Parts: sequence; structure tokens; C-alpha cells
Amino acid sequence: MPSSTGVIEREKAQARVSGTSLLLRDRGKRVKRHWQLYLLVLLPLAYLFIFKYIPMYGAQIAFRDFSPVRGFFGSEWVGLTNFTTFFKSPNFWILIKNTLVISIYSLLIGFPAPIILALALNEVRSMRFKRIVQMVTFAPYFISTIVMVSMIILFLSPRLGFIDHILRLFGMEAVNYMGIPSYFSSIFVWSNVWQGIGYGAVIYLAALAGINTDLYEAARVDGASRIQKVWHIDIPGIMPAAIILLILNVGQIMNVGFEKIYLMQNPLNTSTSEVISTYVYKIGLLGANFSFSAAVDLFNSVINLILLLSVNYFARRISDSSLW
Repeated sequence: MPSSTGVIEREKAQARVSGTSLLLRDRGKRVKRHWQLYLLVLLPLAYLFIFKYIPMYGAQIAFRDFSPVRGFFGSEWVGLTNFTTFFKSPNFWILIKNTLVISIYSLLIGFPAPIILALALNEVRSMRFKRIVQMVTFAPYFISTIVMVSMIILFLSPRLGFIDHILRLFGMEAVNYMGIPSYFSSIFVWSNVWQGIGYGAVIYLAALAGINTDLYEAARVDGASRIQKVWHIDIPGIMPAAIILLILNVGQIMNVGFEKIYLMQNPLNTSTSEVISTYVYKIGLLGANFSFSAAVDLFNSVINLILLLSVNYFARRISDSSLW
């Protein structure tokens, strides 16, 4: 006679199998019922798999002395040699410093700027003035990077720029701003703010539009001032969106925009403008040192991943908003 324990275990196993089959059957019916939606999701999933996951296969060249002739498996495996070479390089701390200075500067200035603009626009009562400000602040977003850098160089030119003409009107000497290393990060960050503040404000304006109007009515009845309404209603209302965007921005803190920095570089400001992304391009593509540049870029990606996970963890601990 089988023991009672064996019978119970067998019944539990049969129940699990039955539950699993019912779950699969229910999911199959759901997929069949909404197959159009799953078909739409299939395209972005295919894009992610083809262009994001499959290329990860090539990351192994960071651990090899890669040669295009010998291929992935024919190239010699060197382990962490490329990483140690980068860590011992005299450029290591210079690149880390420049990347962090520009990234943190951009985060401190560029992150709150759209929030302030959105809060200010939300308090504007004249719809005509509001639309004009939105158009003026949003328009620079559509300027391409090459055109933007060309404008910056022309504006700051010591002979042709309008800033130079203004300085001369006041009897001051012309300044070659693009040739002074200490000015590079400020020029890069504030031009980014000018170009992206309008686009960033749209997200927060959408969040403000979703706030329950009954809260404003209650605040008006209680005699709250505009500042109090902004502080106690508007800011908490946009906080979930702000936290998500902050997590994403911190997760990209080591990825400074390559195109703009590379176009703004010149021999005079390289000491502060050389960042990891431009260094990888020069070493990897121009110098044909593929393995070393892949190691540097992989190190950069790992740091970004650690920052993303850390900030998301703390955001989940202190608030109800996080990526996952």
C-alpha cells in the first residue's frame, strides 16, 4: 500500500500540472484573441533582438587581440589585458574626470531646467504668450547637431561672432572662447540646455495636465498662494515622471554626446573636451585598435549599468516610482 505522504505528493504534482496546462490554455486564448496587438509588439522586439542583443556577441573582442583577418575565434584570447592597459594608461583619469565633469554639470543644469520652464508655463494665464514661449523654446530642438555646432563656433568666433562685437562696443578685448579649455564644459552644457529645454518641458507639461483639477480648487478655497500650489500640488504631481527621467539620465551619465563634443573639439581645448566616447572613436576606428577600444567602451557600459541599477534601487526604496 502506498504511504499517505506519497499519495499527497502525487496529488500535488498532478494539481501543478493541471494548473500549468490551464494557464497555458488561457494564455493561448488571450494571444489568439488579441493577436493584432502581439503582432505590433513583435516588430520592436525583433528590432531589439537584431540590433541590440545580437551585437553583444562582438563584445568578446574586448578580451581578445582581435584581428579582422583571423576573426572572432581565430584571434588570440588575452583576457583582461586590454582593461589593465587602459587602467594603467596616463589618459585614464583624464578621461574619467572630463567625462564626469561634463556629465554631472549637464545633469545639475539640464535636468531641473525643463522642470522650471514647465512649472512657469503652467502658471501663465495668457495662452497666446504661452504658445509663443513654447514655440521659441521648442524650435532649437529641431536644429541638427552639425548646424548647432556651426552656430556656436560662429557666435563665439573672436573676429566674426556677435559676442565679440558686443565686447568691443564696451571697449573689451575679444576672447577665443572655443580655445579656452575651462570654458568648454559650460559652452557644451548651456548650449544643450538651450536646444533641449523646450522638448524636455513638454513631458512635464503633459504630467501637469494630468493633475486632478479638484486639488487646485481645494487649494484656492484654503487660500493657498501660487508658490504653495506649485510646491504642494504641481511638484508632487510631476515627481513620478521626474524620477523616471532622473534614473534614465543617471544611467547614461558616462555617455556624453559624442557627435557634438567631437565637432566642438580643437587642439586648444582637448585637455578638457576629450571624453571616453571620443577617445574610443579615435583609438578604435582611426587607430584601428579594435580590442582596446572595445574594452574601454565595455568598461563604460558596465559603469552605466551599475549606476542605473543603483539609482533605480534607491528610487524604489524612497518612492513609489522606479523603472522596475
